[in-house]
Amino acid sequence: RGQVVSEDIVEGTNLFLLQAFLPVAESLGFAEELLKKTSGSGTAPQLQFSHWAKLSVDPFWKAQTEEEREEEGEEGGHLSMKNIARRYIDLTRKRKGLPTAEKIVVAAEKQRNL
Repeated sequence: RGQVVSEDIVEGTNLFLLQAFLPVAESLGFAEELLKKTSGSGTAPQLQFSHWAKLSVDPFWKAQTEEEREEEGEEGGHLSMKNIARRYIDLTRKRKGLPTAEKIVVAAEKQRNL
């Protein structure tokens, strides 16, 4: 979801400089992930706020027609992981310990004792 703005190699070193726009929600845990993916050779990133950008997706959209239900599934678009705006809201609510619309048990049956 990030956007690379510029890439540069510092001459005489093994340093690779990368400037990119990264959504704040995606930046949580970014330093640890960078170190893990580069086997420790990546240094800690210097993150700086740049600008706000509006997402073009409605986080509360629900499938209305039969075609939309087939495409998005029975639970509808607002619970789908395809809806990035809804995913950001749910991840933030979960991180803060607030309830989400996530179903914990999808298909349960009562346990029988034999």
